[in-house]
Amino acid sequence: MAVVLVIFSFLLTPVPAAAQNVSNLFAQWLQADLWPEARARGISPATFNAAFAGVTPNLKLPDLVMPGESAPRATAQHQAEFRAPSAYFDHIGGVVSGGRRLAGQHAATLAAIEKRFGVPRGIVLAIWGRESGFGAAKIPHNAFEVLGTKAFLATRKEMFREEVLAALEMVEKRGVGPQTMRSSWAGAMGQPQFLPSSYLKYAVDFDGDGRADIWNSVPDTLASIANYLASHGWVRGRDWGFEVTVPQGISCAEEGPDRGRRIADWAAAGIARVGGKAFPAHEIEGEGYLMMPAGRLGPAFIVTPNFYRLKDYNESDLYALFVGHAGDRIMYGDMAFAAGWSRVDGLSRADIAAMQRALERQGHDVGGADGLAGFKTRRSIGRWQAKAGRAATCFPDRDLARQLG
Repeated sequence: MAVVLVIFSFLLTPVPAAAQNVSNLFAQWLQADLWPEARARGISPATFNAAFAGVTPNLKLPDLVMPGESAPRATAQHQAEFRAPSAYFDHIGGVVSGGRRLAGQHAATLAAIEKRFGVPRGIVLAIWGRESGFGAAKIPHNAFEVLGTKAFLATRKEMFREEVLAALEMVEKRGVGPQTMRSSWAGAMGQPQFLPSSYLKYAVDFDGDGRADIWNSVPDTLASIANYLASHGWVRGRDWGFEVTVPQGISCAEEGPDRGRRIADWAAAGIARVGGKAFPAHEIEGEGYLMMPAGRLGPAFIVTPNFYRLKDYNESDLYALFVGHAGDRIMYGDMAFAAGWSRVDGLSRADIAAMQRALERQGHDVGGADGLAGFKTRRSIGRWQAKAGRAATCFPDRDLARQLG
């Protein structure tokens, strides 16, 4: 323990007076709280000291609760505008063009990855491009600074505690140098943007150098992305989904992964692929799900279980749709959504959360009042609209917010 105590004396580097007390408390927490658990998990003093040498809490990170306070000081993210779904796709062209270029450059590696893991190269490239601009994005933070700060001060302390312990295991057992562990403000690391627990489970050494290097190795990065999806249940040989037209006789409130039907049954009910195409023969007997990210105000899709494996990577319908659509364009050529995105009202996350709480009081399952209109919120809106005698759009608007407020 003496070695750790000596190192901690260097943690208290000069910081503004207002933050000095937090820095002291952070150093005490590292010594008295985190270190004993790390030691019990097989982390050596040398590893622990190397990871936290010179690290002080980064008080600029979001969602921090200062000692003695009960809630984060910053409220900007809760008041931020709820963006129109169409805005999510503004920069998809760069991912598509970059993915096409790199598909040729890394063709042999991608072919080997696709053969081993069963995940199409377009999907892997689209995630690589979305997460880190194909490795070009700056990843500015020291992972131990971010994860340590969040484990000490964040609203989800226990989650980040597990992640910082996993990061220590990466150093101790996987030979990753702590100084190479650069992360985002949320602690996601490297080109695939893995949290440490995901690195331990899914990172792959695909270039054969003995270490899974998701910061510098393209083969390791691409294989790690594919392994993540395959390990979460990606179904080899199935597509992710298809844009469709939905007749008015089918309610938008039928959306969701718990409302699955055979794709043949959706087709028999009147749902058709855009452009007059038939659903592929290998998909027709498989289960599919209605997905309408903007309700009746945007494109609609029948998606497969693989769509929800993309959501395992990032819990967002729009993220999964972006990756699936970009992957198709990388592999099959440029195509826009056939249906346009209607203009939607500019509501804040606080507005959406208030609407969700009102719907919950009426017995609807909105999936939590988080200010984000996920599929449970969208279909709850549609059911409320139908019950009120309105045309169901399954999407929030100002009039609905006033009615429910």
